[in-house]
Formats: sequence, C-alpha cells, structure tokens
Amino acid sequence: MMMKGDFEVHRALDLVQPGENWDCTPAEFSVSHHTSNPSSAMARPVLDGHRTNTDLSEFMEQVASHFSEASPGTDGFPMDTALPTEKFTTSPDEYRPRKSPRRVYESSVRGGESRSSKSLAERDEHGLNMITLLLECAVAVSVENLAQANRMLLELTQMASPYSPSCAERVVAYFTKAMASRVMNSWLGFCSPLVPHKSILSAFQAFNNISPFIKFSHFTANQAILEALHQKERVHIIDLDIMQGLQWPALFHILASRANGPPHVRMTGLGASMAVLEETGRQLSNFARRLGMSFEFHPIAKRAGDVDPSMVPSQRGEAVAVHWLQHALYDATGPDNNTMRLLELLAPRVITLVEQEMAHAGSFLDRFVESLHYYSTIFDSLGMSLPFDDASRHRVEHGLLSREINNILAIGGPARNGEEKFVSWRMELARRGFMQVPMSGNSMAQAQLILNMFPPSLGYTIFQGDGTLRLGWKDTRLYTASAWTSRPTQ
Repeated sequence: MMMKGDFEVHRALDLVQPGENWDCTPAEFSVSHHTSNPSSAMARPVLDGHRTNTDLSEFMEQVASHFSEASPGTDGFPMDTALPTEKFTTSPDEYRPRKSPRRVYESSVRGGESRSSKSLAERDEHGLNMITLLLECAVAVSVENLAQANRMLLELTQMASPYSPSCAERVVAYFTKAMASRVMNSWLGFCSPLVPHKSILSAFQAFNNISPFIKFSHFTANQAILEALHQKERVHIIDLDIMQGLQWPALFHILASRANGPPHVRMTGLGASMAVLEETGRQLSNFARRLGMSFEFHPIAKRAGDVDPSMVPSQRGEAVAVHWLQHALYDATGPDNNTMRLLELLAPRVITLVEQEMAHAGSFLDRFVESLHYYSTIFDSLGMSLPFDDASRHRVEHGLLSREINNILAIGGPARNGEEKFVSWRMELARRGFMQVPMSGNSMAQAQLILNMFPPSLGYTIFQGDGTLRLGWKDTRLYTASAWTSRPTQ
C-alpha cells in the first residue's frame, strides 16, 4: 500500500501524447501545435514544500569518480584490474573505495559553492549508512562473496523502502532488490527473466506523461527521419523495438500533410510479443487509414540480432530508415554484432539512435557504479517534480526503472548471458563505416519546444555538440540522440 502524505496529490493537464489516444484528430499529434510558454497549463507544477529531491545524483557522481580514479598501490581499486572479473575469492574487505562514502560525501557537500556549512549536519545519517552498506554489498557481490552479500542485503531490506519520501531510500530499495535477485540467481545457477509486457507498456506511457525523456527521443528521431526521407515516394521504416509505436502517429501526420501527397509507408516492427506487435500494427494501420496514407505493417517477434536479413527484404525504390530507442528493460537487440551486421546489409538511408548515457557492458562493478549514478539522477528528477506518493511516479519507478536496474545488475553481463554488448553504439557505428548526420537546427527547435513544456525550475537541460542532441537533468546527460547514414549525404 502506498504511503499517504499530508497533502493532496496534484493533477496536471495532459502533455503531448503522440499515439496514446488513438481516437484523437490528426492535428493533436503535431508538437508544433502546442505553446512553448513554460508557464502554460500544460506544465506540471512543483509542490513547494514537498520536494523530495535529495541530490543523491551529485553524491553518486563523486562516488563514481573515486571508484574509477583509485589506483594500484592504494587501498582502492582500479576499474580495469582484477576486481571487474566475475569470479574472485578474495574478501571484499580488501577492496573498499579509497575514500569512505562519508569522506566522499563530505568533500562533495563542502566543496559546493551553493551549499551552506550546516548542510552536512542536516543530512540524514540513515541515508549515509544505507549508501555505505549498498556500496560494500556491491563489492561483495562483485567478488562472489555471496554469503556476506546476502547478510548485507537482509539489513538493507530493513533500511530502505520504495515508498519513502527520500529519493535516496527509494533508489537503495530498488538496487537492493536487484542485487538480491542476482545473488539468488548465482546460487541457483540460472536466470530466466519474465517480461510482463502489459505492465511495462503502461509504465512506459506513464513515463511519457510525466517527463520529457520519451518525447525528446520520439520527436528528435522523427525530425531526422523526415529530413532524410524528404520527397521520397516509398519509405520503409524498421523499428528495432516498436512496443506500442507511440512515436509514429506524429510522423504519419506530417508525412500525410506533404504538398505532393503522402508517401507509401511500409513499416517493420520488431518486438518480443507477437500479440503486442499485432495490436500495434492494427492501431497504426487504422491511424494511417484515417489520414488517407498507404501503409503496410509487418511484425517480427524476434530480437534484431536474431533476425535473418531475408525477413526484412528491401523493395525497389524504397528509402530505408532504422530506429532504435535504447533501454534496459530487456535485451531487445540480442547479439550486438549480429544486429550491426543486419544494419550493414540493410544499408539504410538513415539510422536514428537514442542511447542512454550509461554503459550496458563491462563487469558487474562497472555496471553497478554507472547505473547507480544514472538512476540516482532519474529518481532525483522525478522527486523534483512529483510528490512521493504520486501514483504515476510509483508506476514509473516500480514498473520501468526497477526493471531496468534489475536487468542491468541481476541479468546483464557477458558472464551471465554469454553475449558481449557494445559500450557505445555511436562509437561502433563510426568504426563500422557509418557516417554521422548532424542533428539539424529543426531538431534542436523540436527538443527545446519539448523542454519548454516543463518549468525551468525542474532542472531539465539540453546539450548540443558533436552532431548530437543530449537531454539531461542539471549537469548530468541522460539520453543522447544521433543520426547516421550508410551512404554519403545527397
């Protein structure tokens, strides 16, 4: 049962919902129809006096830097030495960070210009103890000292609740659950995750409602696809994990409004559930029919790395676009090298890629440190704008973010799934000969318009550079959008 605060849960007017309400008129799917005034009724207000942001992400950035900067010869550990291996027998007590969490925390708080000298004294000792124990538990897990890790996990489960007003406590609760799952899987010798698609899709929609991250991903990718497919009469869009297809009605609306008439659109949607794919195809087909646009949908219930190229044949005169919105809910691509070979054979005119700014590869400890910093920032951003007992916030944290954390820590990693993952798809695309297409000024304008739907006080920020667009919170970059092509720009 969710905890109730002493204030009424606020309600906000709906933001742009591309594809969620399939019965809306086509005009409702164009972001340009909405005002860019951040004080408009679309913006979700902040409850003064009820903010639960703890700036846990700033603390974790300091912790991550000390983990990675520790060098041989100290009582710390470098990230590229023996510790990242999946099997090791040395006691984790020998592998503590060079600075304790308290010392790291003190240096980060006292070094901030905007912090008062009494800030540290006001910090909750309970929160500091939780994070200290969580870090020590991660080290125990990384060296396969499962008995000691289990003892720490039992203690952590009594200390942290996912319903707490404290962002730090909520994060620790979900990381504890993920590491407990990993310990259990290690004892049993297998891990077979279940993917509840309906609840994931519901949480994904809620995330789309309450934060700019999904909208940013959809509209910046759509803009890059529109520019790459300008004036093409036949287009083939391949979505490597289409889910509900939330982003495509907005694109369809713009394509249908072209002065020379809409193109013929063929879409191939990949996903794990044929039932979900078929429903998505029906919804998209109905929407395209209302627009008077010729449309075909082909579902493939496979991961991209398991798809035979013959299953996605090209047709004469088609311009191919591939889209991949990265997430950690489950392994949507399969073997990354196979997925890359598929892209090479497809030779698309454009690939739109939205990556999480977090490595999915590497050892357990690598993934733990990166993901703790990443999700601390996400939780802090939600805590800034929503009360702790908001139902949508809980749906996102429990149904989406918790599953991603569990997949990264309990299931992911080459020692557990046997599949090497790319550290960065952008780096790998460049290495394989794909050419980056700089995100245009129109893409930046779309991203800024999305951001203007949220009050500046919520802390969301846009970064532009190296031909990419990045959306983040405060100074932490969380999602990066880029576009690529297999052929010279014509």
